Amino acid sequence: MMNNKIMIIGVAGGTGSGKTTLARHIADEFGNEVAIIAHDSYYRAQNDKSFEERCVQNYDHPDAFETELLCQHLSKLCSGEAVDVPIYDYSQHNRSDKTCRVLPRQVIVLEGILLFSDKRLRDMMDLKLFVDTDADERILRRILRDTEERGRSLQSVINQYLATVKPMHDAFVEPYKRYADIIVPGGGSNPAALDMIITRIRKQLGNS
Repeated sequence: MMNNKIMIIGVAGGTGSGKTTLARHIADEFGNEVAIIAHDSYYRAQNDKSFEERCVQNYDHPDAFETELLCQHLSKLCSGEAVDVPIYDYSQHNRSDKTCRVLPRQVIVLEGILLFSDKRLRDMMDLKLFVDTDADERILRRILRDTEERGRSLQSVINQYLATVKPMHDAFVEPYKRYADIIVPGGGSNPAALDMIITRIRKQLGNS
């Protein structure tokens, strides 16, 4: 039988590294005991900016996120309270007026590029996973995702990558992988690492 303490797992890594896939594998393993929260959901609202202005913002810097709200939500979940997570509209580069109700679960999986760059979040995590994937593979995955799922043009994805994504990765993602408890090459496509992570989670939950 599981204990009452909520376990918070952080899954960080570069854009297109496979963070979401790894988080979903963990969720599939533990079912209703897991809630997944994406750091991207906490991009700051930009209702005071035009669409053109929003298009040129730096979305890969820690200041682009309302991380203080995420910390508040995590504290509430750990206290047994449900929270309303914002829903972000990537096609409009802005937070929508909708939210998603997230209930307290035994395991909370946080997924995001910049999670480890914020000490407040790191201090709340029981297990920190860094997904380490080759840069060429990551940019190809991002191009496919942003053009097919988020309504972006190929040129806009490339421009954003060169202008902010890569420099911010070098400044705020790569240096912080030293805080990871486990580095996962290849993300969700690494079954050996996934088995080890699942075993670690079960042991920490007292459910082995």
